[in-house]
Amino acid sequence: MSTLTLGIVVIIYMFAIAYLGYLGYKRTKSDSDYMLGGRQVNPIIMALSYGATFISASAIVGFGGVAATFGMGIQWLCMLNMLMGVIVAFIFFGRRTRKLGVEHNASTFAQLLGLHYKSRTIQIFIAAIIFIGMPMYAAVVMKGGAVFIEQIFNINLDLALLIFTLIVAAYVISGGIKGVLYTDALQAVIMFLCMLFLLFWFYQIMGMGFTEANRELTDIAHLVPERFKALGHQGWTAMPVTGSPQWYSLVTSLILGVGIGCLAQPQLVVRFMMVDSTKQLNRGVLIGCVFIIVTVGAIYHVGALSNLFFLQTQGMVSSEVVQDMDKIIPLFIDKAMPDWFGAVFMLCILSASMSTLSAQFHTMGGAFGSDIFHRLGRRNNPNSTLGVRIGVLCSILVSYIICYTLSASIIARGTALFMGVCAATFLPAYFCTLYWKKVTRQGALASLWVGALASLFAMLFLHKAEAAPIGLCRALFGRDVLIDVYPWFAIDPILFALPLSIISILVISLATQNSK
Repeated sequence: MSTLTLGIVVIIYMFAIAYLGYLGYKRTKSDSDYMLGGRQVNPIIMALSYGATFISASAIVGFGGVAATFGMGIQWLCMLNMLMGVIVAFIFFGRRTRKLGVEHNASTFAQLLGLHYKSRTIQIFIAAIIFIGMPMYAAVVMKGGAVFIEQIFNINLDLALLIFTLIVAAYVISGGIKGVLYTDALQAVIMFLCMLFLLFWFYQIMGMGFTEANRELTDIAHLVPERFKALGHQGWTAMPVTGSPQWYSLVTSLILGVGIGCLAQPQLVVRFMMVDSTKQLNRGVLIGCVFIIVTVGAIYHVGALSNLFFLQTQGMVSSEVVQDMDKIIPLFIDKAMPDWFGAVFMLCILSASMSTLSAQFHTMGGAFGSDIFHRLGRRNNPNSTLGVRIGVLCSILVSYIICYTLSASIIARGTALFMGVCAATFLPAYFCTLYWKKVTRQGALASLWVGALASLFAMLFLHKAEAAPIGLCRALFGRDVLIDVYPWFAIDPILFALPLSIISILVISLATQNSK
């Protein structure tokens, strides 16, 4: 594709984003508009924004690379995302969250729990976890977009990252949540159509049907690289050997970490508080399910099948063509798809990155300006959003810096890690807030502390994937992990931290009933 054509496509896209961000700015008149869209958001816009926020560049580039390397077992994550992230989230969490949000006039996730328990400590603790921990996730999303741009278009990585980060910053800081929602809706449509075309085009260029392609993928199981066989890889249409290192990575980290962690993502929870009725939430369920099954399901499916394409064209499976799994999908798009689709797919990756980043920046800004420093800029104007805007700017700068420290093949793992921490830290308290009347302030606070500290301890001293690179355990005890007996060092932190967090809220709440 010519540079001129590519430039025109990108310019049109950027003008569309700028216009939608401007609409958000013009329609933002109050603090409630900036944070929650005045609680009058169209359910279709909300559902599209929820889906676009949920599916980031890490899902497309990172998890697509995981599918190419380890196979279709990752499709269980797609099913769990649809079941937990949409059906359970909207029906069992969304309804009560919206009602509780209106009751307490909460505009952030931290406010929702803090006001419910009448605890400023709980509110600040949750906000601090968000503001400190979420930049790592945002940096991973940034890298997902930057890796694709670098691989496909040979654009200078630093310049590309800077430009699209500044664009996101502009419409989030100026337009608030309305700017985020409007741009999310457009980006969701681009992502949906792009993934749909990708799926159908793959079968077209390969000259195969669904059944034939899956059968051929099954038949090349003997080509699994030896280094992956040693980890339990049995082929691209089979689950890893139960109990193998790859099984623990796939099941406990990726599937459970992301599949359950999505229920406690602050940037998703606040979407439920933006509509004005439960009936409107119900309308979003079908839209969310279709969006997830097409966007996520397509890239996971094509990712695994890319092995057939590379085997046919280069005589090697995907992971042998390129060692960094984060670069498999960009390379596949470059080699297998029409030239014009490269520009369209770039828009898809930009859309996925920008939609998730905008929600993350807005959430971190809310944690900073509405929860931690809630009086910043409001002494003379109670509706001022100055503190939130400053928080957005700070979170962007921190995330941008972290992005340059990330290692290769970190995209999928970084996403799962953050979502797992959110599940262990927030989910028990959030669920009990909605469904258990006997929960106490002390129980909720204990659960938050235990979940956060247990996650941190497991990452630093138990789970080898994080403990070894960080090196703190080796510095203190002379070994990578405290328990070097398999499978303990392969078990994801979520399986240590989440049960402890649940036990804490149950035991402490029952023990402090009289002081509730």
